[in-house]
Amino acid sequence: MIKKLLKYARGYRIYSLLAPITIIGEVILEVRIPLLMADIVDIGINGGGGIDYILEKGLQMVLMALASLTCGAMSARFASVAGMGFGSNVRAALFGKVQDFSFANIDKFSTASLVTRLTTDVNTVQNTYMMVIRICVRSPIMFCMAILCAIEFNAKLSVVFAVVVPMLVFVLAFIISKAFPLFKQMFKRYDDLNATVQEDLIAIRVVKAFVRSQHEKGRFKKSNDALMNASVAAERLVIINNPAMTLCVYICIISALWFGGGFVIEGSMQTGELMGFITYITQIMMSLMMISMIFVMIVTSKAAGTRILEVIDELPDINDSQADESLSVSDGSIEMRNVCFKYNKNAQKNVLDNVSLSIKSGETVGIIGGTGSAKTTLVQLIPRLYDVTQGELLVGGRKVTDYKINTLRDAVAMVLQTNVLFSGTIAENLRWGNADATQEQIEEACKIAQAHDFVESFPDGYETDLGQGGVNLSGGQKQRLCIARALLKKPKILILDDSTSAVDTATDAKIREGFKTSLGDVTTIIIAQRVSSISHADKIVVLDDGKINAIGTHEELLENNEIYKEVYTSQQEGSVA
Repeated sequence: MIKKLLKYARGYRIYSLLAPITIIGEVILEVRIPLLMADIVDIGINGGGGIDYILEKGLQMVLMALASLTCGAMSARFASVAGMGFGSNVRAALFGKVQDFSFANIDKFSTASLVTRLTTDVNTVQNTYMMVIRICVRSPIMFCMAILCAIEFNAKLSVVFAVVVPMLVFVLAFIISKAFPLFKQMFKRYDDLNATVQEDLIAIRVVKAFVRSQHEKGRFKKSNDALMNASVAAERLVIINNPAMTLCVYICIISALWFGGGFVIEGSMQTGELMGFITYITQIMMSLMMISMIFVMIVTSKAAGTRILEVIDELPDINDSQADESLSVSDGSIEMRNVCFKYNKNAQKNVLDNVSLSIKSGETVGIIGGTGSAKTTLVQLIPRLYDVTQGELLVGGRKVTDYKINTLRDAVAMVLQTNVLFSGTIAENLRWGNADATQEQIEEACKIAQAHDFVESFPDGYETDLGQGGVNLSGGQKQRLCIARALLKKPKILILDDSTSAVDTATDAKIREGFKTSLGDVTTIIIAQRVSSISHADKIVVLDDGKINAIGTHEELLENNEIYKEVYTSQQEGSVA
């Protein structure tokens, strides 16, 4: 895992190298200071060295302290740049991988989980990396040098470390072995909390309309309490570390004072040496505490890193491995040959079963069927948002796998059931369809989609800021802008997935008329609940439980198909009522 993540330090390796180099300088200077302090006490004060000797050594201590401080500050600066750069690279790789996912890959990870991995998990590994390149160098060097200096002062007294250090190693090993699964569970609770918050904020209008605020508060409390309990369970184990370390520090100091005091009395050790030894105890114990803290952070980041790599290592199940880079989509013809599909390859039942359908370039095809009949799934196979499980799907006379994914999707414009707009102006949203579209082209597409008039009614027209997700627009307005955006692609195939459900029948009729006069040889596939939206189509496909029940014109289906006739009759009666 570490090797996989370390490659994201590229571009910041010089900072990752400078941080430990400068920290070594800090440690060397810091370890030398107690030696000077011992000389001041033993030679300057007790040995009669005089005020000049004390001032000289004192000045050396000050200069060493300033130099050590400078090295420490530089190391912190280098580590921060390296850590933030590393985190930025990991976050970019994670986000980029999500962009390469098919719908099937995205279905594997919840949106809330991906948000947690992009934020909380990346921040965790980023902070750990920043600490590791400093503390994992500083602490071992500090430990070794302080031990050597302590032994130099008095080898007998240094035996106290042989008793205390194994105790600390045992405590640390115990914490590490138990903490990892607890932190992994804690991050899972972060996912659940994010899911609750995200769902509530997206649907806040529905929550208020149905007076469900108290219910949502209860849901949030449940997720929040679960996160708190998981965090407490993980941290309860980790906090053992600090008191254990502190206890060992005090045991060492008391032992050193007890035995060292005896050595001073008998004359085998000087007072300054004992004072320096105590300082080294503090340095040794602090270095061990920092090492233990790093190990705890590594345990936490291991859980976070595992979750990050789950996404990065996920192989997109739709790729260009069989694609011909020179191939382009010649026309909008579509052919399905015994197509079967299921979301889970281990599922027993197909969502789409043995679908065969031929659509000529430039035809208008309507698709109708009950809820759950797999209408949306059928059209999502065309731009390879999902891949067929069995059978063949051809566009422009070639298998869809023969095209590069971007080439195929550039030739297909799809207006999804959920009308998604982004923060920014209306014009910026429309240019998702064509980044180079002129104002005239934008207005032309909006006129066909019956959006131009309401856009012009806004004070800022096409420069109106939509807010996040187009919160300033009605459902019907969003649908018309999404249609206009799709038209700007100038596609070979246009797919409208129930994309006029929120507009009135008169506007729907005007949009259909605009398609008829403007789309030319563009193949148009319309999924609709209203028969009136597809009655003009060259042919209509009736889907039932993932299978084609019938194909024909409006008149033919009214005469021969019971499902279509039933839908038409119920809608006619409803309109009369």
